[in-house]
Amino acid sequence: MTTTHKNPFWAGVDGLAPSYFALVMATGIVSIAAKLESMPKIAWSLFVVNIVFYAVLWILTLLRVFRNFPATLADLTSHQRGHGFLTMVAGTCVLGRQFHVIANNPPIAAGLWLVGLALWFLLMYTFITGVTIGESKPPLEKGLSGGWLLLVVSTQSISVTGASIFDHLGRWAEPILFITLAMFLLGFMLYILVISLIFYRFTFFQLKPEELAPPYWINMGAMAITTLAGSVLILEADHTQVIQDIMPFLKGITLLFWATATWWIPLMLILGVWRHGYKRVPIVYDPSYWALVFPLGMYTACTYQLAKAIPLDFLFIVPRYFVYLAIAAWAITMLGLLRQLGRTFFAPAPQSSPS
Repeated sequence: MTTTHKNPFWAGVDGLAPSYFALVMATGIVSIAAKLESMPKIAWSLFVVNIVFYAVLWILTLLRVFRNFPATLADLTSHQRGHGFLTMVAGTCVLGRQFHVIANNPPIAAGLWLVGLALWFLLMYTFITGVTIGESKPPLEKGLSGGWLLLVVSTQSISVTGASIFDHLGRWAEPILFITLAMFLLGFMLYILVISLIFYRFTFFQLKPEELAPPYWINMGAMAITTLAGSVLILEADHTQVIQDIMPFLKGITLLFWATATWWIPLMLILGVWRHGYKRVPIVYDPSYWALVFPLGMYTACTYQLAKAIPLDFLFIVPRYFVYLAIAAWAITMLGLLRQLGRTFFAPAPQSSPS
């Protein structure tokens, strides 16, 4: 009798994490942050590789759907994994914003935004419906994670990119800008709903160190992208009377979002030291680490745009240095991904043994 081993490529396709588009999100926002901080070579390099990442992930995702649609649908309607599919929305919109900010190509940016909007409707309502009507539901401490805040991130990514390219959509410009404002407000409401449960889970349930996974950094990242959405809307206020009418509210609430995002950073660092330093959980590459890189890049970009929108010139010092942390985190995580791919595809195949 001989032991057969599955082809590593098809094993990777079948086991593809639904949240892997966080790689596109993280690469895209670090690229944009580098562009804002006058690092054009880094910005363009990450932009080019992000196009490749986006294309490859779409191919792998479609292969997985065609090979095993029931398993994909089961993931999409799962409490633990379904929210990961919303990285497809955010990744698409972040790439669209790259095309606008870095490549100065609004038509492609607008096309990607429309794709992101369609994905948002499909994935958001399928996921929420699935976890609502499902007969078997996990307890709160097992079913809830920081990944649930991708509901917020995906919604705000529609707002950010839409508010950036609306003026290139002709007669649809004003309705699109209104939609982005509505998405901004909806994202804030979704954050209140989800973060209340997460804070309750943090403070009233036992939290094992292995459960404190990198996606909990989205506690901060969701507020950072909401800050960015508010800042972009403030900068585009001259184009619509509705935003001008609520400008004091918009500025105040956007500052609130930035303050909340900032508040999370020390706490997440303390919990990280507790997890890896005190509890000795090893740091091993996992796709979820892109959910840590994304908030760091987003905090850099949102602080830059907030300082420009309010304006608050003294805040520019934050992204000026924070961008290096985001780039370093991206580089370290990419190194982990490359090492994993190397072990998967280039490690010696195990010998088959007769029995």
